[in-house]
Amino acid sequence: MKTPKTIALVTGANKGIGYEICRQLSKLGCTVLLGSREISRGTEAAKKLQDEGLDVRAVQVDMNDESTFGSLHDLIAADYGRLDILVNNAGFASDWAYTAANVPIQMLRDTFEANFFALVDLTQRLLPLLRKSSAGRIVNQSSALGSLTLHSTPGSGIDGYKPLAYNSSKTVVNAFTVHLADALKDTPIKVNSAHPGAVATDANPSGTLSVEEGSRTAVELATLPPDGPTGGFFHMGHALPW
Repeated sequence: MKTPKTIALVTGANKGIGYEICRQLSKLGCTVLLGSREISRGTEAAKKLQDEGLDVRAVQVDMNDESTFGSLHDLIAADYGRLDILVNNAGFASDWAYTAANVPIQMLRDTFEANFFALVDLTQRLLPLLRKSSAGRIVNQSSALGSLTLHSTPGSGIDGYKPLAYNSSKTVVNAFTVHLADALKDTPIKVNSAHPGAVATDANPSGTLSVEEGSRTAVELATLPPDGPTGGFFHMGHALPW
């Protein structure tokens, strides 16, 4: 099936920032595929947005189950024929109580599996569909905590936050952004990393930004014009250091 509407996929989207990204993209006229690890939760979340009159559909994408990646590719290919926007929003952090000196190795492996290896795997599988778009956009949800420059700069504001597993998983997500942008430099596809900011969510109740504010950067990068940047790291229009 071909459709003139922009087709967007957001992973980890049944709540929080991902959910709000879905809302904002749909309000901009996109058909949004709301990715959720558990399809029942995704369906419930999508129904709320549908009740607002928004074009949102729940799909299953479990970053710990690569079989869902292939099924998702086939669903998008059959029902839409292409993918225009991929927002890699899914991710987690579990090592706030540890440092590089004592983080359990299995915790490090699990974090990288979900936040990096699965992200790369899913993106590569969906690239054939993104290549069919006239203006493909890939947004990798990162964090300022992945910035080596900020971590090594006294007084940067984040130099005191050192959970190795989460931070370094975002550092390598940023590396993937740079390398993938270069690999796709001769295509219309743009690839960028987004830092949402300290957003108040269930996982971060002390955050200072609303989910509406925290979703803004990803939405802006997902809807860049043809002369927009690629291979960058941004927060609300401002470039961040790697």
